[in-house]
Amino acid sequence: MKWRRGGSDADVIDVRGSGGGGGGRRPGGAALPVGGGLGIVGVLLVLAFTLLGGGSSFDVPAGFDATAQAPNGDPLPASEDPDKDLRDFSVYVFNDVQGTWERTFQAAGRPYERAKLVLYNGAVNTACGSATSAVGPFYCPGDRYVYLDLSFYRDMARQLGASGDFAWAYVIAHEMGHHVQQQLGTSAQVEQIRRSDPDRANEASVRLELQADCYAGVWASTVFDQLEPGDLDEALNASEAVGDDRIQSRAGRRVNPDTFTHGTSEQRRTWFERGRANGEPGDCDTFSADEI
Repeated sequence: MKWRRGGSDADVIDVRGSGGGGGGRRPGGAALPVGGGLGIVGVLLVLAFTLLGGGSSFDVPAGFDATAQAPNGDPLPASEDPDKDLRDFSVYVFNDVQGTWERTFQAAGRPYERAKLVLYNGAVNTACGSATSAVGPFYCPGDRYVYLDLSFYRDMARQLGASGDFAWAYVIAHEMGHHVQQQLGTSAQVEQIRRSDPDRANEASVRLELQADCYAGVWASTVFDQLEPGDLDEALNASEAVGDDRIQSRAGRRVNPDTFTHGTSEQRRTWFERGRANGEPGDCDTFSADEI
């Protein structure tokens, strides 16, 4: 993906404090780190969150303590940051996605409250409670922050088979999709279903996640002129890599649709492409669809 450095850090909270990992260069683009990462233990913890019905890669775990404090810490000096290129790319994508949704809300005459991006290392305190990098990227509706441990970029490639900068961009756009849902009240409606009708909880969760995938596709449609060969394949591969069916298979479990919380690989790819096709948020109404 073609991108520019020097974007605003106004909505970025960097509390990493230290970093690690090596570095490499993506052909035709800015340098992005390779190597390092959480390793298999971290990925298995991510899978465990998914299979237990809590959070997953790309979602905040349920049951967090809402009394926890907001993140705090020191930023990592650019001169000491081995992930500087990945950081800058993440900030660029976050700002671009945010700008897209801010303009969309304004055009519809709706208020929009800007999200924040928190970059952390290892563990972080949030308004939803404490989290470790094993959770994967997530959005906390309690503080309206998107949380990223940059090491997950490497885990996506090494453990989930989802490599590339646009795969990472898809992850960020998906989390911002959850922010859009929070702004529209969709997340609160799904939470009400989870509390009042447990039998529908998993289905409601799947529809919420697929809508966030579709919203990620809406953003992807706005950067068509910035894409390079293979970029869309990276995003589609990432959406499939985190399908419930593939995650359960990778964990050595029987695929059980009754336990799905995010949708199958095919569903996630389908809804991402639906959002990208016309770039219309109205095409992302997973809750009215008879078949998802």
